[in-house]
Amino acid sequence: MSARTVFRRTMISAALSCIVAACVLTGCGGPAPDPLPEGVEASLVQQRSDVAGRQAQLRIRNGSDSAVTIGEVSIADPRFVEPAQRVVDRTSVRAPGGSVDVRIQLAPVDCDAADAATSTLTLHYVVEGATGVGVAPVEEQVPFLTALHAAECLRERVDEVAEITFGRFTPSPAESPATLELVIAGTGTDAGTLKVRDIRETNLLGFVDGEPQYAVEKSGDVTVGLPLIPARCDPHAVQEDKRGTVFRVDVELDGVEGSFDLAATPELRADILSWVADWCGYGPDA
Repeated sequence: MSARTVFRRTMISAALSCIVAACVLTGCGGPAPDPLPEGVEASLVQQRSDVAGRQAQLRIRNGSDSAVTIGEVSIADPRFVEPAQRVVDRTSVRAPGGSVDVRIQLAPVDCDAADAATSTLTLHYVVEGATGVGVAPVEEQVPFLTALHAAECLRERVDEVAEITFGRFTPSPAESPATLELVIAGTGTDAGTLKVRDIRETNLLGFVDGEPQYAVEKSGDVTVGLPLIPARCDPHAVQEDKRGTVFRVDVELDGVEGSFDLAATPELRADILSWVADWCGYGPDA
């Protein structure tokens, strides 16, 4: 996608968000949008399994006395270039007292927006044969959007200075550390001064010295070998892994500190999880 296209979509999304907000407050000179159906409540949740795919859940609870059919949903937020949409195009019917989690896909972040903002839900529904479109602010059960926006915008700025990736993974026999390469390659631009301060352990992977953080303290073109050992060996930790190969990277960019997630590719993740199983004694090669 070209920079012009991204800019155009950003401006259109921002304009639509302003229109929606203005309509909610003033009615745009006509009837105001409907609220959500009486007794229906909605909130945003991001589960651990949603993080890697940049998704979330719209949790809808039907506290009314009638069944509610939930159709299209969208969540506008100025921190993103366009509204979040339902991942699967379908309808959900919930009886009184029932609830449903509707999976939504988050759009790319808009780094011209502030980290804090209000999300607005647009919900298409049917109650007792009558259709409606409800528009209302929606809150997060546990805040995550502000941190997500800040981290992804930091990563965008970091990418202008250097590409930070994982390189070769070298497995090891039990009781010995494996090696995962952290590769820092400068872009050759004058976009800023970057230092990679630390890379943190995950819930599944630790560093050989047992410290909670492993200091990198490097900048420019460099490859650092991270000495990995499993942090735990219970089989379900591998079988149910969600975040075990997602590392938190602490950086300093132009004197300002921040952090973002650096995830292994699917292929690298498979290699690491296979090594953990073998290292712990329950893999096919153990």
